[in-house]
Amino acid sequence: MLGLDFPPINAILRWQDIFPGFNKIGLIAILAALIGIIIFFLASRQDNSKAPTGVRNFAESIVDFTQNGIIMQTMGQKGMAWTPFLMGLFVFVYLANTPGIIPFLQMPATGRLAIPLALSLLVWATFIGTGIKHQGLGYFGHILWPPGVPVFLKPLVGLIEFISTIFVTPFSLTIRLMANLMAGHILLVTFALLAETLFRAQTNQFILVPMGILPLIMLVGVTAFEVLVGFLQAYIFTILAAVYIGNAMAGHGEEH
Repeated sequence: MLGLDFPPINAILRWQDIFPGFNKIGLIAILAALIGIIIFFLASRQDNSKAPTGVRNFAESIVDFTQNGIIMQTMGQKGMAWTPFLMGLFVFVYLANTPGIIPFLQMPATGRLAIPLALSLLVWATFIGTGIKHQGLGYFGHILWPPGVPVFLKPLVGLIEFISTIFVTPFSLTIRLMANLMAGHILLVTFALLAETLFRAQTNQFILVPMGILPLIMLVGVTAFEVLVGFLQAYIFTILAAVYIGNAMAGHGEEH
C-alpha cells in the first residue's frame, strides 16, 4: 500500500557462490587470516635493535593486550606459552567480525555457523587435549567424579559437568559468537533498507521521505555499537578459551 518493499530474510543471510562451494563468507575468512599473518610477518621483519615503530609497534600492542588482558587474568604466568595460540585466535575472530560494518562486504564471517563452529571445535579439542596431556585419563575422572563435592552429590554434579564440558561448551561458544554477530548484521540491514525505502518513496507518498532520517540515525548508532560488539565478542571468545585451557592445565575443580 505504501510501496515499502523488503527482501525476504533469506536474501540477507545467504550469498551466491563465487565459485562452487565458496562464497563471500569464505572470502572474508581467508582475508581475515591473511591480514593477521601479514601484520605479524611485517612486524617480525623489523630490526629488533631499534625501538618498535609502525606495524611492529601495533603488533606488540596486540601481544601485550593478549598477555596482560587475557592470559594473566585467566591462566597466570604459566599460561604465557599459549600467547601465540590465543593471540591468533583473538586477531582472527576480530578481523572476521569487522567486515559486518565495512561497505560492500557488510557481513561478518562469524555471523554464519561454519566459522564459529570450526573455531569452537578447535578450542574444544585444544582444552580436552591439554587436560589429557597434563592429567592423563584422570582428566575425565575429575570431570565425572569432581573433587571438593560431597560424595552424595558427585554422581549428579559429575554428570552435569561431563555433559557441559563435552557437549555444551562447543555449542555455547558457537551460538554466543554467531548469534551476537548475526543479530547485529540483521539490525544493520534492516535499518539500511528501511532508510533507503523511505527516501525513495513515491511522490504521492512524500510524507514518508523525512521519516527516512529516523532509521538512518539508528543505522549510524547501530554501526557504532557494532564496532564495540566486534571487539568484545573477539575478547570474550578468546578469554573463555583461555579459561577452559587454564582449567584443563590446572585440573578440574582446582585453582590456577
